[in-house]
Amino acid sequence: QGQLVESGGGLVQAGGSLRLSCAASVRTFGTYFMGWFRQAPGKEREFVAAITWNGGRTNYADSVKGRFTISRDDSRTMYLRMNSLKPEDTAVYYCAATALTPANYRDYNVYNYWGQGTQVTVSS
Repeated sequence: QGQLVESGGGLVQAGGSLRLSCAASVRTFGTYFMGWFRQAPGKEREFVAAITWNGGRTNYADSVKGRFTISRDDSRTMYLRMNSLKPEDTAVYYCAATALTPANYRDYNVYNYWGQGTQVTVSS
């Protein structure tokens, strides 16, 4: 069974940038629908962005649209480029994958595979 491993989190000042990576352990994930979610302390896990298996379509939460960019390469890695970061972006960020192409891709329950999460902290 494959695994997802996130990296790239850290501490950054407001207005700064970070790039998160999600590395898949098996090539099978290259055909999967994938997404990024985040969870702040005391809050529910929320959708951030999603991308189809070939990168042809992307979707974003309104709160990050225009600031974050999701992408994936031909191997096994998905990325989340985060610009103009705000303190409210502070959370643990998770990557997720599913073999389906879900209509309700904003619902974390439709994803079967999850990474362990990477902390992003934005200071004001």
